[in-house]
Amino acid sequence: MNMLSASLVPSPTIDLGLAKGRSVSTKISQTADPAHPEGLIISPATRATLNFQYASLRNINHCPTGMYITPSVESILVWDAVLFVHKGYYQDSVLKFTVTFPNDYPERPPTVRFLTDIFHPLVDPRTGAYSLAPRFRPWRPKEHQIHHILHFIKSTFKEPTLDKLHEEDVLNKEAFRLYRDNRTSFATLAKQSAELSQSPSALYDTSSSKKNHSLRFTPLRPNEVDEVLRALFVQTEYS
Repeated sequence: MNMLSASLVPSPTIDLGLAKGRSVSTKISQTADPAHPEGLIISPATRATLNFQYASLRNINHCPTGMYITPSVESILVWDAVLFVHKGYYQDSVLKFTVTFPNDYPERPPTVRFLTDIFHPLVDPRTGAYSLAPRFRPWRPKEHQIHHILHFIKSTFKEPTLDKLHEEDVLNKEAFRLYRDNRTSFATLAKQSAELSQSPSALYDTSSSKKNHSLRFTPLRPNEVDEVLRALFVQTEYS
């Protein structure tokens, strides 16, 4: 049996505390972000908005089930996330992605990039860039928040949202046309990419593009699997 461990949290949805030794700063100050070579200045309004919207993910239904997200250790402007897809064409996919905020957020929208290769109409097969256009064009800074984006991302791996996509919004034209014209071939390729997302090379990749991702997976030995399963059984039985 193959089990995975990751820096995920016991919560069924999200880790709202940062890694040990870090905390969310509540002091509003205008500082340069050292993670960006340009030395971008994060405005007090942006810092406050990000802190507030991250904290708001505590609210019921704000963070989608099966999705985990945390600010990266390098920058408050970059959040690392992973999505576990449980149903549909992409069933059993394990997808890492990042959300990167501009230094004047929420005036401009964040960008999303998938680090896990996935055959999907909204994901650029070369760069992993993800299109938010179907739901967030135009971007409304006083209305749209990060939890809206997270729910949209999860929904795009389900048939009802895929059915509503338009060609001008997609970044993978082949995936879009197969979904529209040859659903059987699309389903086959989606299943293949879901299987590849669980492969050791995808899960445990330490290449430069993924090594700094906060949510890391490690393989478990058989005895460690047994310990995890026993712990889960105890927690379920007495919860």
